[in-house]
Amino acid sequence: MSSRLLTSLQLELAYFGGHAWFKRRGAGAILRFERIRPRRAGRFQPLRSHEITPAFLDRAIRALKRWKYDIISIDEVCRRAVTLAAPHRFVCLTFDGSYKDVITSAYPVLSRHRVPFTVYVPTAFPDGIGEAWWLALEQVIAKERRISLVMGRKERHFDVAGTAEKYELYDYLSHWLRSLEAAELSASIKDLCTRYAVDLASLSREAALDWDDLTKLAADPLVTLGAATVNFPVLSNMKDAAAFKQMTMGKAVMEAALRRDVKHFAYPFGDRQSWKRKHMAMAEEAGFASAVSTIPGVIEPAGHTPLLALPRITWDGRLSSRRAMRVILSGATLP
Repeated sequence: MSSRLLTSLQLELAYFGGHAWFKRRGAGAILRFERIRPRRAGRFQPLRSHEITPAFLDRAIRALKRWKYDIISIDEVCRRAVTLAAPHRFVCLTFDGSYKDVITSAYPVLSRHRVPFTVYVPTAFPDGIGEAWWLALEQVIAKERRISLVMGRKERHFDVAGTAEKYELYDYLSHWLRSLEAAELSASIKDLCTRYAVDLASLSREAALDWDDLTKLAADPLVTLGAATVNFPVLSNMKDAAAFKQMTMGKAVMEAALRRDVKHFAYPFGDRQSWKRKHMAMAEEAGFASAVSTIPGVIEPAGHTPLLALPRITWDGRLSSRRAMRVILSGATLP
């Protein structure tokens, strides 16, 4: 049985078992989404777990309202995190990656419901110079049956005729690319794209919000725009001065472009391997009021959750059960 299926079954059992299976914890939670778009055909979709449909987003918001959750802004999260728990639990909706479908697919749903949300922006992407290497890697593997590239100064060759082999290679190469320093990662993905005729620059621009999109979002009082560095690098792979520069430059570019303060930050990728405790101090020095991770968890009230290491629940697009979502948001500890 796959770990994903086992988790899904545990969540369903926890829901139907009620308090016999799980205990509610915390004052609320931050939900993290990436892509919001209709389902696509195709057997090879390694990033599908990063996607939800507009219809699911609509149903989820309706469910949150029905369950009497307060849907609040990231500013309000910061306030509630340092005070005693409110009568109602809260949820904060956040979106990473600065994808175009935030404005084309998610915003119509969110604005119809009149709920606040936050978008974290790595500024190289609206500037048109960001490199969405994870999308390019997907495209290369999807269309090829044999792939060659240089890894550690050696030419490597991979046969990927079947879907299973494609998934295995995507996992292997994405993990390897994330381990590289920023300049080496950029050189490696550009080499791969050149070999297999993938236009990395065009792919990255087409997938990302531009400044016109962000200006439209910024005009909505329910929208908070946060920073996510310039190039969205893995901070733990960088020297401290370079990592701090990524934080401060991303903040400065957004503030200059949008003419407003940017107080909230998202650690790129956000897991335990991508940033360290020292980056919390950098975020504070850069002037951020909060910083979110992708480490799962709920927000504990009365100052027990650090504002510069806020946990978030990443919604797995392969799970479509609102029952599972309700269990996860409760801060359930599964057996």
